[in-house]
Amino acid sequence: MKTYRPLAPVPPIAGRILDAQLHLLDRQVLDNDGVPVTTVDDVELSAPEEETVIAPGTPAPIITALLTGPVLGTRIFGGRPPSSRLVRIPWKDVADVGVVVRLGVSGENLESGWVERWIRDKIIARIPGGRHDPR
Repeated sequence: MKTYRPLAPVPPIAGRILDAQLHLLDRQVLDNDGVPVTTVDDVELSAPEEETVIAPGTPAPIITALLTGPVLGTRIFGGRPPSSRLVRIPWKDVADVGVVVRLGVSGENLESGWVERWIRDKIIARIPGGRHDPR
């Protein structure tokens, strides 16, 4: 019978631990006014250089940016869009992570919100009643 030694306890970590797949990916991103900006397609992490041996006790990577962009085709056909096509939303601009990801900045100045603005202005605004807030 093989015996296993117990694992070392997980060291305490300052901040909040997020499961990127559960808490971030495919979540709607709202700006500080509650206006939809985009959805989260990927995350960018701080990481050691490639081919680096990671020593025990090395701090875990942290999120540096949320990535969004033209990923529909790659989801259907596979592959990955070039990183130059992805738009980065710096993690410092994220105010809250919940059912949606809320930013602490206005979405009008973010490059990632152009699709939402185009749909709002070119499609939704042309629908009768589409120019007023339903609340």
